[in-house]
Order: sequence, then structure tokens, then C-alpha cells
Amino acid sequence: MLIRKAIGIEKGSGTPNTAKVGKISRKQLEEIARMKQPDLTAADLDAAVRTIAGSARSMGVDVEGV
Repeated sequence: MLIRKAIGIEKGSGTPNTAKVGKISRKQLEEIARMKQPDLTAADLDAAVRTIAGSARSMGVDVEGV
């Protein structure tokens, strides 16, 4: 939900490896990671950003700066 809201899309891609639905920056990922950090098992902010980036990639979103 937060990834979709950050880049302004309705839903993720049905075929994430071929059809990309948007782009997200490292700054946006950091903002989402800060909001979700209490719920994540990541050791630090960088690990949390990588976790969120993986979720974004699986939705068909291009991740920039990670």
C-alpha cells in the first residue's frame, strides 16, 4: 500500500519481470522504511530499505539508487 501510494499507482504489475508500472527512488524507500521499521525485522535502516526495495521489485516497480 505505501509503495503504491508513494508512486501513485492503483496496483502492481501482473508480470513484474516484463511489465514495469513505475519507478521509486531511494529517498521514497527510506521514508517508507522509517514508517515500517517497528514492524520489520531489519537490523538497520539500510537493511529495511533493501527489504522494501525487494517488495517494490516484486510488484513490477523499478528501484533507483539501491
